Amino acid sequence: METGQLSKSLGDVARAARERLGLTQAQVARQLGIVPNVYGRIERGHMMPAVPTLRRLALVLGLSADVLLALGRADVAPSLEAPPPEDNLSPELRRTVRMLRGWSPARVKWLNRILRAIENAPEDA
Repeated sequence: METGQLSKSLGDVARAARERLGLTQAQVARQLGIVPNVYGRIERGHMMPAVPTLRRLALVLGLSADVLLALGRADVAPSLEAPPPEDNLSPELRRTVRMLRGWSPARVKWLNRILRAIENAPEDA
């Protein structure tokens, strides 16, 4: 998603959540510690908030940052302990990753050496 689309999406979600809570833009802005004009620009998709403001916005609106950033379950792992998401990989790469999970560290090390050699080889060879 491009920055302009992300700003618009974030603003739409923020507006919908604010309205669901029955809050005004001024009330949300006050809780965020920003002026209402700036918050209005965020809702209209004309401005992307800084990360600390984005975090406060998620807390004020009671939303996950994933929702504000339009990230789905397939896009991110639910926690640091979870395996990384694979839905955005090609089918061939998903099969390879699943196969590698069963390999011993020694086999993975050998494969890494082979892949580095291939990666560093000239394209014409």
